[in-house]
Amino acid sequence: MAKPADIGSKRLISLSPTPWVQWVMETSEVQAREIITTEFQWVNRDTDVLIRAYTPTDGEFLVLNELQLRYTAKMPQRMTAYAALAREKFNLPVYPVLINILEPSGNREIATSYQSHFRGLQVQQDYHVINLWEVPVEQVFNQSLNSLLPFTPILKGGNQETIIRQALQMLRSDEQLNELEPLMAFFASFVLEIPLVQQIMRWDMAVLEQSPWYQEILNRGRKQELIKGIALGLELKFGSQGLELMSEIRSLENVELLDQILETIRTANNLIELRQIYQQ
Repeated sequence: MAKPADIGSKRLISLSPTPWVQWVMETSEVQAREIITTEFQWVNRDTDVLIRAYTPTDGEFLVLNELQLRYTAKMPQRMTAYAALAREKFNLPVYPVLINILEPSGNREIATSYQSHFRGLQVQQDYHVINLWEVPVEQVFNQSLNSLLPFTPILKGGNQETIIRQALQMLRSDEQLNELEPLMAFFASFVLEIPLVQQIMRWDMAVLEQSPWYQEILNRGRKQELIKGIALGLELKFGSQGLELMSEIRSLENVELLDQILETIRTANNLIELRQIYQQ
């Protein structure tokens, strides 16, 4: 039995909180003073981390880090709520940061603020956005951003086996980092074939089950199985013309929808019927 491991957001950032806040705020003058542990209902979830920080210019303030596996349209309103709750709870200025981990499909626009207008009253909350797929992988190695090592495979330029092996070696050589290997394996599965990931890494599902991203891991594996099944079904029933749908189908994230497409291939009379399932 593998020992339980904390591979959530708080654990990642606590490895090197000052380099982390310097990175998210893009300034070397900020210092992390404390990672706040509180019973605060919303700002104590698995995906957000509240850090008490300080600069000579700004004094003491809070850095609210929200790590979101996939961006959703609800994030601007949620960031506004988190920032307001933290501000009220601790009576300090708040610097909200949204870190999006996986690139959304369909060229979805990612908002950097929340705005509301109602009967002449206006609300606006800005927040800083970092998209990990736009972050050059060299930053991890050059700036000693150990908290980002598990994300190496999905950073810009990090999808190469040699780069992943380099990051893996760094994880294994550090007692604080080596328990994060299953998390890196998870993100490596987005850019490498799973058998190769299993070959070069420890694929420890008992540890991964401790992660708040475990459900995404299950969906990821199920999606790969469904994609292969759909491709085979389309080719057998409709020939090469059927495979023309695969570029559209691969962009779908809803596992239940993919399952429905696979089931419908058996009874569909043409490709138009199949398209109607996911273009409604």
